Amino acid sequence: MSKGRDRTIYQRPDGKWANKRNDADRASSIHSTQAGAAVTGRKMLGNQGGGELTIKGLSGRIRSKDTISPGRDPNPPRDREH
Repeated sequence: MSKGRDRTIYQRPDGKWANKRNDADRASSIHSTQAGAAVTGRKMLGNQGGGELTIKGLSGRIRSKDTISPGRDPNPPRDREH
């Protein structure tokens, strides 16, 4: 279940990368690279008290999920990605 402060990074049809809060209608920021959008998304989540950052690849499939502190990671022992 997604909380309102969780964020998703995805590619828009124009080729730019969007950093969007899951409960918002519009993107919080637009970037020319996926890495730039991910860095900004992590900073925003940290400032908001943590949450889940989901990064989607070029195909639109989920590529990475990460819990940003001070959020609560539901499965801390098995999360070996970061």
